[in-house]
Amino acid sequence: MEAAPTICATVACNLDAHILAATYPLLEAGQVEALEWSFDALYAHEQVPAWFTNLLHAYGEAGRLVGHGVFFSLLSGRWSAEQQQWLGQLRRAATKFRFDHVTEHFGFFTGQNFHHGAPLPVPYSARALRIGQDRLRRLADAARCPVGLENLAFAYSLDEVQRHGEFLDELLRPVNGFLILDLHNLYCQLHNFAVPYDELIARYPLDRVREIHISGGSWDDSPLLPTRRIRRDTHDEAVPEEVFELLVQTLPRCPRLKYVVLEQLGSGLATAESQARFRHDFQRMRTLVEQHRAGRPAHQPGAFQPPAAGPSGPAAEDAGLHEQQRQLARILETAPSYAAAWQQLQASPLACSDWQIEHWEPHMLETARNIARKWKQ
Repeated sequence: MEAAPTICATVACNLDAHILAATYPLLEAGQVEALEWSFDALYAHEQVPAWFTNLLHAYGEAGRLVGHGVFFSLLSGRWSAEQQQWLGQLRRAATKFRFDHVTEHFGFFTGQNFHHGAPLPVPYSARALRIGQDRLRRLADAARCPVGLENLAFAYSLDEVQRHGEFLDELLRPVNGFLILDLHNLYCQLHNFAVPYDELIARYPLDRVREIHISGGSWDDSPLLPTRRIRRDTHDEAVPEEVFELLVQTLPRCPRLKYVVLEQLGSGLATAESQARFRHDFQRMRTLVEQHRAGRPAHQPGAFQPPAAGPSGPAAEDAGLHEQQRQLARILETAPSYAAAWQQLQASPLACSDWQIEHWEPHMLETARNIARKWKQ
């Protein structure tokens, strides 16, 4: 491969027949400048085909392979055997493949099955910060490369939306970490809370943005908010026009940007028509990237490298936070209605706590209940 561009037009490409069918013509034409690979999604595959391994090695050796974790549950209050196993899997993957960086999602998982759950937010408290910073140190130690976090699409309240960027910055600072700015996730918050773009984007640490994601999603109706639909980050549809508009506005604001990634789940790429639309979205994204990267300086070697010293001692835990998360997951997964969920929350350890449930928007609590019940099933 030639030297990597200053900003790479990238595809999230996993071992999925529909994703590969959509992406193969782009790969064959040499248009995919970098790959993002969810290394922890291989639990469903007993063996990885040699050709896919070779593809990963080709991009890795060119310095254009990035790892994207899905299942770590970074902000869970209890340290689990599954998280320790996940770090071991990452360490082995980072030994085998050359990652330019590795990322994970903000939040904790509601599901009991480690590979099935919904990432949901935590309170922006000192104890959640301590847990997250500890986990990021362990992630960086296992990955041995720069590490980052992706902003979350879901929030319970406007205050949470407005404080998200600042809390991400605090989490990332001790490991010199970076931010994946997922623009569809941002679009969800802009729409669901009627926040102006300029107001919200100014609250994010844009000098930490090394990667941007674009994707599609879906709409939910809520009887609790009959005048407006809820935007969900389901990754199963093409990129909406609004997200392309956000990309145009955001590219100039991120001076350390290196990757712009198109994501879509294989379940949304089952037809020839949807696969063709995916390629069209990629071509449009690539054109915008090419227009923006002209004249951009080369990336500094070693950017976002974590400190040499790794974590010391046992993993941080917080029994109180874990119990609150356990209670919240149980309520969301089992409450038969919004009213029942709200009643149970008021009688739970989350009441009058850092979670500030008293300020949660009813339609977003109902959305969280729908998300959790979907994964529980």
